[in-house]
Amino acid sequence: MDPGDGGNYHPTVDPANFADTIDNPYLPLTPGSRWVYEGLSDGRAERKEVVVTDQHRTIMGVATVVVRDTVYVDGELHEDTYDWYAQDSDGNVWYFGENTTTYETGQPPDTSGSWEAGVHGALPGIVMPGERSEGDAYRHEYLAGEAEDMAEILEVGTNHTIGLGDYTDVVVTEEWNPLEPEVVEHKYYAPGVGLVYAQRTAGGNDSEELIEH
Repeated sequence: MDPGDGGNYHPTVDPANFADTIDNPYLPLTPGSRWVYEGLSDGRAERKEVVVTDQHRTIMGVATVVVRDTVYVDGELHEDTYDWYAQDSDGNVWYFGENTTTYETGQPPDTSGSWEAGVHGALPGIVMPGERSEGDAYRHEYLAGEAEDMAEILEVGTNHTIGLGDYTDVVVTEEWNPLEPEVVEHKYYAPGVGLVYAQRTAGGNDSEELIEH
């Protein structure tokens, strides 16, 4: 599967077409916002905290918003990541890379998952389109052999219920990575909130659900 470009991916990034705020209703990233998720990762209890900082990082001439994502597995810090996002004039939210550190017991911290758009051939991608239609597919990121996450919109305008309540006008995406073809995940985004639920549909039973916002 690919988002229709056959691997010929050359996005146009014009800094003049980007704003310094992110207000896409399905991925609003306002400084100070915080989301907490709980679920399972490889059968172990996972808790994730996502916080939009007041920091910016200029990448490819674009002032991106810095979002910190910390993951705890069985109560211990497993991953600490700073992600970089920006929104263009059409409302598309782009992903420009990450500075990530993974921690495993008895192992030194691992930063091999880090990448930055514009460096060593890495390219940014869209994580939430400004206009959403069923069947639309897009790349989240692109660094050949390292960062190749993709997504397709499965449903728009649906309903979804979690412990926090009932959500309407939900967008459902299917996400995959050709580097791990056995893994497929569905994600549910609610307007004004963002991601509320995620569930692997292939390659395991990992899940996460929003518990605080």
